[in-house]
Amino acid sequence: MIDPYLWQIPALMLVGVIAGFLNVLAGGGSLLTLPLLIFFGLPAATANGTNRVAIFCQNIFAITGFKRQGVFPIRLALLCMPPALLGSYLGANLAISVDEMLFRRLLAMIMVGVLLFMVFDPMKRFRSQERPMTPMRTVVLIVSFFGVGVYGGFVQAGVGFLIITALLVHGLDLVRINAVKVLVIFAFTAVALGVFIVHGQVDYVLGLSLAVGNSLGGWIATHYAVKKGHDWIKRFVIVTVLVFALRLLLP
Repeated sequence: MIDPYLWQIPALMLVGVIAGFLNVLAGGGSLLTLPLLIFFGLPAATANGTNRVAIFCQNIFAITGFKRQGVFPIRLALLCMPPALLGSYLGANLAISVDEMLFRRLLAMIMVGVLLFMVFDPMKRFRSQERPMTPMRTVVLIVSFFGVGVYGGFVQAGVGFLIITALLVHGLDLVRINAVKVLVIFAFTAVALGVFIVHGQVDYVLGLSLAVGNSLGGWIATHYAVKKGHDWIKRFVIVTVLVFALRLLLP
């Protein structure tokens, strides 16, 4: 009998490249990898935990790529991280059972909301310069990233779209937003992954195989992000959101 790992590993590496590219530039890569891991026979909780191995490794390479390109907004990322870490811990501990149909509908609505925000782009006039972080704006940012952390710890899939939305309202361009995004996701994924590991919900062979592909895709995406700039990423995100939202809404 042929060991299933012999074909599962290269399949995960290939899909991982695409997922890593999507995750860094927009989001939704886990909507490819999670169903694939479940198709390979992993229980939903184990697939959820195994996917975090790839996300964690992917963002190490993405952070390195952005730093080499001179895009490293560490101060803003450090402001976003603490609430996201707390939220991620709570969300991961809730991730025992997920109502799949409810999740699909909610995620599709989130994606459509992001799409409308990006098409109309109400923050365009502020993008030439980052808006000052007043006390009220700081509170809004902290609350937003606590919610991002809870969602990311619970499901992960599509969390990039939430981060894009949370930061667009502060007038950042999508190059810096993606740099902040990979820093924050790296941090809260470490927390969530730890919870899944403690509960024995990780397949390390499949997780590391997927991580190879995700890491390569994430590294490639950082170069496209800096080279192509905000407008190109905006078009890419819009197309990605449309495809995934339609896929989630269709039976």
